[in-house]
Amino acid sequence: MAETTHETKLDISQILSHLPLFQQLAPAQLAALETACRQRRLSKGEMLFQKGDPAKGFFVIVFGQIKLAFPSAQGNEKVVEILGPNMSFAEAVMFMDRPYPVFAEALADSLLLHIGSAAVFELLERDPTFARRMLAGLSMRLHSLVQDVESYSLRSSAQRVVGYLLQHCSQTESGDSFDILLPTSKQVIASRLNLTPETLSRIFHDLSVNGLIGISGKKITINNVKRLREFDL
Repeated sequence: MAETTHETKLDISQILSHLPLFQQLAPAQLAALETACRQRRLSKGEMLFQKGDPAKGFFVIVFGQIKLAFPSAQGNEKVVEILGPNMSFAEAVMFMDRPYPVFAEALADSLLLHIGSAAVFELLERDPTFARRMLAGLSMRLHSLVQDVESYSLRSSAQRVVGYLLQHCSQTESGDSFDILLPTSKQVIASRLNLTPETLSRIFHDLSVNGLIGISGKKITINNVKRLREFDL
């Protein structure tokens, strides 16, 4: 896992200032974080880190897509999260000073920023506002994990799939048709929803037969968002 030797010229302060975690920081604080940033460029399919690797900071995605997953002895995997641009990850592990509990793999050509832990800890000591925002970000991640457990425990397989599709729709969208481009393979999405690929394909087929969606490769056409939302209830 070699460090990137050629770095693209980026306005890192500008990138950091648009992240929710760093939006209220003063220019001097952003500059301190910028000095701790290192770029990592990954090709599709390349590993960022393996389960058990030491964590010495956290990552921000500039562009691309990263999969976090647990490996298994059987060669399968459980996808924990699929992350895209302007999202961060590995903050909690950085604070715990423990190895990564998952592996991270690029699902597309990606550019990341790695922010070293020393600069973050120094900023936390000096700035209570930053500390509160970091805690808020970690709390949101925990809330998301609790929602996952609730979904797997209380919702049927079909409801999980419908809920996933609705996440990609505008909250105000209720027209007759709405197109979604799946962000990754159906196999990865199935693992993220705690389903087998066969179950996901069957549910897509059933929704299509019932006239709720149309399928063309990675493009999913929701024929009526209101009907699909009502199905989810």
